Amino acid sequence: MAVYTDVGVEDLSVFLDRYDVGKLLSYKGIAEGVENSNYLLHAEGGHFILTLYEKRVDAGDLPFFLGLMEHLASRGITCPQPVKGRDGEALGTLCGRPAALVTFLDGMWMRKVEARHCAAVGEALAKLHLAGSDFPLRRANALSVAGWRPLFNASAGRLDSVQPGMHDVIAAELDTLEASWPRGLPEGVIHADLFPDNVFFLGDKLSGLIDFYFACNDMLAYDVAICLNAWCFEADGSYNVTKGRALLQGYAKERPLTGAELDAIPLLARGAALRFLLTRLVDWLNVPPGALVKPKSPQEYFRKLRFHQKAQSVQDYGVAARELA
Repeated sequence: MAVYTDVGVEDLSVFLDRYDVGKLLSYKGIAEGVENSNYLLHAEGGHFILTLYEKRVDAGDLPFFLGLMEHLASRGITCPQPVKGRDGEALGTLCGRPAALVTFLDGMWMRKVEARHCAAVGEALAKLHLAGSDFPLRRANALSVAGWRPLFNASAGRLDSVQPGMHDVIAAELDTLEASWPRGLPEGVIHADLFPDNVFFLGDKLSGLIDFYFACNDMLAYDVAICLNAWCFEADGSYNVTKGRALLQGYAKERPLTGAELDAIPLLARGAALRFLLTRLVDWLNVPPGALVKPKSPQEYFRKLRFHQKAQSVQDYGVAARELA
């Protein structure tokens, strides 16, 4: 369970007094997520999600995250909305952590991903990119290529304990990506963490996107590459070209990819795999004492990285470039 900070009922009741949500009826920790402490609240005013932002989240970034959700909703993207207190502020403090309430979205995430879900995600991601094009705030991506070597250095001495040979593979990959990372591709607001557990469906219809706490400004095609990693691999580690084709075609339906973006997909996918491999390694090797959290396996993204290293073009991801441009 992704709860780092245990919240007592007395503290929570005091916190809720600043909102017009009525009396607290019940609350429970939410298992999904690894960055923050999340609770599902049931109050007289309805259901809400309470998030306590843990130490890895910079409190200075919270106005970007919360403002982005409001902006996207105003452009037709279904996502949680910050609940403002009687003082007009969305942010508060609970148990020594910055904290906020957001509205609850109906739906559930797909445990069994099929090609039609991938198509819907691709379309939703493109719509998000278009809707965010005039968002006035900016936030640099701290987990882009410049941020990967510090993560590597922090865990380098223990990598081979996770999997023999991992240290040398990652070291070589870092050298390659730092030297050849794409430049000059279209940029804008990206979600940067659109995994299946951050996308809700009602039946077969995508009903909303959640968890914008990695959102930032970066290359739009990098967000596509993150989704290819998150949505298009099977449990045995194999890449599903049918899912990849559906996701890429769904995206291009709303926002056609440029030729330069298509050419960069294999390299961007390698970078996305390395980014999640490194952060998972940090979590795997440094679980806080007493935290009710189960870190995700780094080996999954090590296998994905190996696939991307062999890819030669976007055709290896399920489509020919001419189909998407």
